[in-house]
Amino acid sequence: MKQFALTCSSTADMPLAFFHDNDIPFSCFHFLMDGKEYLDNCGQSMPFEEFYQHITNGSKPTTSQVSAADYEKMWRPLLSAGTDVLHITLSSGLSGTINSAKAARDNLLPKYPGRRIEIVDSLGASSGYGLLVTYACGLRDEGKTLDEALQWVEANKLRIHHWFFSTDLTSYFRGGRISRSSALFGTILHICPLLNMNTEGRLIPREKIRTKKKVIAEIVKRMEEHAQGGLDYSGKCYISHSACYDDARAVADLIEARFPKLDGKVLINSVGTVIGSHTGPGTVALYFLGDERVI
Repeated sequence: MKQFALTCSSTADMPLAFFHDNDIPFSCFHFLMDGKEYLDNCGQSMPFEEFYQHITNGSKPTTSQVSAADYEKMWRPLLSAGTDVLHITLSSGLSGTINSAKAARDNLLPKYPGRRIEIVDSLGASSGYGLLVTYACGLRDEGKTLDEALQWVEANKLRIHHWFFSTDLTSYFRGGRISRSSALFGTILHICPLLNMNTEGRLIPREKIRTKKKVIAEIVKRMEEHAQGGLDYSGKCYISHSACYDDARAVADLIEARFPKLDGKVLINSVGTVIGSHTGPGTVALYFLGDERVI
């Protein structure tokens, strides 16, 4: 028997079937593309291929977070049914949506005496955030209490590793993260920046690596160094990509060859439209459970 409801947001970047099959309601961020607003809803409002083609053609999407009213709409039926809620948010290092969630909780709970809404800052993003939700879902389905699941998620969220690389620096320049000259020379020299998520849930550049082949090898090496159990890692592994499936598949093939005890095949997802508004096309991200992030 499930002791609580689990909710999250669309920026967990998991397939729509994942949310439906596992009974996980999710709230949608929004993005504005060429003057029209869309829901970030697993590619339903705009297919991922079309979205990234728009960016390649010069569109510059902007994003907006989930409102308090959106959270209330999602949680009200659960509270009315007498169900407590564990909600996991996108990293506070990337978005202020956790503040909207807390405002919605504070407004709702006085109307439902005895009910609880526990909010966890994932300090993660995209399918790394989705991986944390996956583990929380497993705890819920095992019959763990809300407190037991909350304790595990808080204790282990910094053990979800996020490693990213990009082969297209255009969106990094457009977003102000690098200069025009850096983008130009980086492209000419085939530099692929390697980044990861720090303890504050922010993306931090770690290394500049020349050529896609080398950065693919390096990102797999980081998993070898940090995964729980090293090459004997037996947990789940997710990858997300922004319009570069072949690169993601190349990483997945290396991982499946080197980590024979994985819990299933590597799951490859698309980077969603909100996270992808900031990364642009050409990004591959790797997620797994490992040692605790320390910097």
